[in-house]
Amino acid sequence: MRLFPSRIKHFFSPEENQRIVSAIREAERLTSGEIRVYIESHCRFVDPVDRAIELFYGLKMEKTEQRNGVILYIAIKDHQLAIYGDEGIHQKVGKDFWNKAVQHILSEFNATHYGDGITHILKEIGEVLHEHFPYHSDADRNELPDEIVFGK
Repeated sequence: MRLFPSRIKHFFSPEENQRIVSAIREAERLTSGEIRVYIESHCRFVDPVDRAIELFYGLKMEKTEQRNGVILYIAIKDHQLAIYGDEGIHQKVGKDFWNKAVQHILSEFNATHYGDGITHILKEIGEVLHEHFPYHSDADRNELPDEIVFGK
């Protein structure tokens, strides 16, 4: 698994990139949950959920204390995406939430609003994480980096 920046990193303008990172930070500000965004050119699996799961464990996202990590996976050139939530959050929101979230981001992507689609979905994920895993200032800490991970 390659986790180093590559040409796909330039898919977003520096401003869009910063907006997405800021959206991750804002979403995590009110929750103990953790969110990662992983973007690459091509998905090497038929089902992007399988790739999201592989990346989730490759990035050690299952190691969050409350098992409330979420990965947003996007394969730009293959027009594929998936959202995968760890068992702690999945038990709270179920499959319907993830399916609706994917449909929402797809509608933004279909209108070529990639940066907006990502920031909107990060806000929705942050809200549901806040509902089920609110932030506690005495115990919570940022367990995972907030930067976008760019694959090849």
